[in-house]
Amino acid sequence: MYAIIESCGKQYKVAEGDVVFFEKLDVEEGKKITFDNVVLVSDDGKVQVGNPYVKGVSVEGKVVSHGKHKKIIVFKMKAKKNERTKQGHRQPYTKIEITSIKTSAKKAAAKKAETKKEVADAKAE
Repeated sequence: MYAIIESCGKQYKVAEGDVVFFEKLDVEEGKKITFDNVVLVSDDGKVQVGNPYVKGVSVEGKVVSHGKHKKIIVFKMKAKKNERTKQGHRQPYTKIEITSIKTSAKKAAAKKAETKKEVADAKAE
């Protein structure tokens, strides 16, 4: 099962257990985060595409850490003018581990199983 979510102006393909690097998010380390902007969900060959988002589906994750990527060098030069500028950039990121992809079908199945268990327990007594 995987999902494509939208966050920080980009789309990410995620599955349970994946570790994904997002643009810097304002969430503390160790906290849980929920992504509701799910564009597509695929579960055992059944694909749901949103218009623009799939209703009743959310992706949960846990913030592992914050940091900065490796430095990239930005070098600009104008030929024959002796004009040169060298600049470095390190993009901040948030590292998130995807814990679960929740769909409304899963929630309904869990409720159904729970009620069946309650009925079986009631009959046993």
